[in-house]
Amino acid sequence: MKDEILKLLPEIKKIKDKDLKEKVILTWEEGIKLGGWKLDDLERIPFTLLLPDNRINLIHHTRAVTSTALKIAEELIEFYSPQIKIDLDVILAGGILHDVGKLLEYKKEKGKFIKSERGKYLRHPFSGANLAYTIGIPAEVIHTIAAHSKEGDYGKRTIEGIIINHSDFINFEILGGKT
Repeated sequence: MKDEILKLLPEIKKIKDKDLKEKVILTWEEGIKLGGWKLDDLERIPFTLLLPDNRINLIHHTRAVTSTALKIAEELIEFYSPQIKIDLDVILAGGILHDVGKLLEYKKEKGKFIKSERGKYLRHPFSGANLAYTIGIPAEVIHTIAAHSKEGDYGKRTIEGIIINHSDFINFEILGGKT
């Protein structure tokens, strides 16, 4: 399954830390398994259930958020270094994993994607952070998963957390989402 995940999410290859790279892949593998998904489902799962007639899938959205976050981080490093430090591996892993919890929050029933039983109780920032924790993802990456959505508005975000949060909402709002 590793090769298929790398084809779907080629941004994983940009992660320099080999252990982190492997754990990012393992997190997706475990999410797929626990959610009962098949690999070919991944490009059909909508990135959100909040937008009617949404045609953007979870993989496309994940890649867009990761790419947006990486470009923002690179620009900030160029303009504000050495005053700020941004860990690009955390940006990449956080972008790739920010919505991994949707593999547990959603299910497919009668050809439609809906909230799973688990998803009725736990939104994807919680289930994604928990999933990443069980795999051994570092705390600074788990933070970006947990804080990327509105749930993170009540705490302090790291620089990487701020970047992932804004990158996600840029990609959500330009498609008609409301915060």
